[in-house]
Amino acid sequence: MKRRSFIKKSSISGIGLALTPSLMLAKEPEHEYSVLELMGKEDIELFGEGINLRKEAHDAFLAMKKAAYSDGIDLKIVSSYRSFYRQEAIWERKYIKYTEDDGMSPLAAIEKIIEYSTIPGTSRHHWGTDIDIIDGYRKTNGDVLVPEKFEAGGPFEDFKKWMDENSKKFDFHLVYTKDPKRRGFKYEPWHYSYAPISIPMLTAYRRLNIVQLLREESFYGGEHFTTGFIKNYLRNNILDINTALL
Repeated sequence: MKRRSFIKKSSISGIGLALTPSLMLAKEPEHEYSVLELMGKEDIELFGEGINLRKEAHDAFLAMKKAAYSDGIDLKIVSSYRSFYRQEAIWERKYIKYTEDDGMSPLAAIEKIIEYSTIPGTSRHHWGTDIDIIDGYRKTNGDVLVPEKFEAGGPFEDFKKWMDENSKKFDFHLVYTKDPKRRGFKYEPWHYSYAPISIPMLTAYRRLNIVQLLREESFYGGEHFTTGFIKNYLRNNILDINTALL
């Protein structure tokens, strides 16, 4: 493996962004959430072996799983809560692969990463409300989180139909829809969010000075962030989601 040619920065440079009014204006959240909690740096109480969600979301998931089971669908969680540090490890692993192994430029690597992965501290998976799920009954090879596997003829076709018809009854909503006008992260037919908690958490998150918080972090590639990049990332990746979750 090639020798690493980059060094972690003590702060992220080149970001002088003040959030635009459209990113800052939001109604008062119903609950108080700390900055560390919203960024995935605070230990929160999680429930369910292999589920790892906040209590209300956990209970709603189990109710949904029971309903799906009676219809021949086994809702299996692939990923739920992820801490800041877990997300940082994912980000840096991908950055190393794309820049060192694949020879991509830092900017190209960053754009590739954010097709599906978030910047550490900005992931909805930090909140204990979001899940990546599949049908555990269906067997498939390779990566299970591939959009084509949820389409007609794919192993998770029935799962997707069931979720489209039933998930909202349990307050779970698809986050990154197939709407062609939506920007940001690509379509993820496996990613659902428990709205009663994630909506107020997003409201609270929008009140944070994300740029200043990111300046205090250090992870590979952060030194290449620009003001324009951060503006677009917040607008497109954080807020251009299923409107039912805003």
